[in-house]
Amino acid sequence: MSVYTPGQVAEETGFSLDTLRYYERIGLLEPVGRNAAGQRRFTQDDIGWLGMIRCLRDTGMPIAGMLRFAELVRAGEHTVPDRIALLEAHDRRVEAQVANLREKQAAIRNKIGYYRSVAAG
Repeated sequence: MSVYTPGQVAEETGFSLDTLRYYERIGLLEPVGRNAAGQRRFTQDDIGWLGMIRCLRDTGMPIAGMLRFAELVRAGEHTVPDRIALLEAHDRRVEAQVANLREKQAAIRNKIGYYRSVAAG
């Protein structure tokens, strides 16, 4: 099984070392294994989990929501319906954010068109 140093995981996931330690401390990331010297070593499963956390974080899910999701995942397969509900609710919020950004993008494009017509004289 491949293991990764905290630096390698930070590079792979884009999370800072401080964030990795914080996520482990609050329970968002399960306790990370250690080598014989006591140094933290991450697994491919840890990196995969952090990829999901990155997705949720980048789309605006609060820490409390991510912690709830982690709790459900760790509780077992019987929580799949609850996970679906949590992710669907988050997806609706993301969809609303995207719609809002599209509206703002349309305004920007209209302004670009206006300035192009001004520049064309």
